[in-house]
Amino acid sequence: MKLRFTKMQGAGNDFVVIDATQQPLALTPEHYRRLGDRRFGVGADQILVVEKSNTPGVDFRYRIFNGGSGEEVEQCGNGARCFVRFVHDKHLTAQRSVRVETMNTLLELRLQDDGRVTVDMNAPVFEHERIPFDASGLTPRELNDFQLWPLALGDGDDIEVAVVSMGNPHAVRRVDDVQRAPVAIEGPQIEGHDRFPRRVNAGFMEVVSRGHIRLRVYERGAGETLACGTGACAAVVAGIRLGWLDHRVDVDAPGGRLTIEWAGGDAHVFMTGPAETVFEGEITL
Repeated sequence: MKLRFTKMQGAGNDFVVIDATQQPLALTPEHYRRLGDRRFGVGADQILVVEKSNTPGVDFRYRIFNGGSGEEVEQCGNGARCFVRFVHDKHLTAQRSVRVETMNTLLELRLQDDGRVTVDMNAPVFEHERIPFDASGLTPRELNDFQLWPLALGDGDDIEVAVVSMGNPHAVRRVDDVQRAPVAIEGPQIEGHDRFPRRVNAGFMEVVSRGHIRLRVYERGAGETLACGTGACAAVVAGIRLGWLDHRVDVDAPGGRLTIEWAGGDAHVFMTGPAETVFEGEITL
């Protein structure tokens, strides 16, 4: 089977994007792993599939598959920005603002005049059963009416994390120096911690100022990536709830800068950042 694809990136988070609007795409997890493989395939953090939507008022269906595991996941913010750039550049729509449905939510995406893309990421989720997060038997540290939860890691040490969902689960840990943070060691331990029944994305956040953070994220099923859009949103939301950050924050990830805005409460989170095409090609699966 020959498959046409577009390679894209948003702040260094890279994707293989496939147009499945004309006919259904029947790929297996093994196919998605092959596409994501950086030695034997194209190479990508996630594979994004563009499909038609049957929901009134919704322009497209947006599916996300991890390049490492081949599993379908709920959300990817950087991928959403690449999605709207793709459908616009491929003339699948003439609209600069589109609505797309994912596995568990609706997103509104806007292509800005400067080439960046703004994504309405919806409201954050804090209810433990919806994240999901098992807090039974744990005593959190209360800070500014929010909680930092203790997690026991494999080496016997306890760390503190804030937990939030942006359509997918995140555990956010504050560190003094993100460059020296033990992401490679603690990231897998947090990701697979038994307190998170569906695993979790592990964020390591350094607060530079009230409007600026540095962030590294060990993504569920993908490992550390150069940027994570939902991870940036989760870190900023947690930082605002904990009283560390203002309502508009620049997030520096290893691959580039994202800007996150959240007014608090039930307000939606807005993420703005780059989305670029790298190359196009064809692969035989």
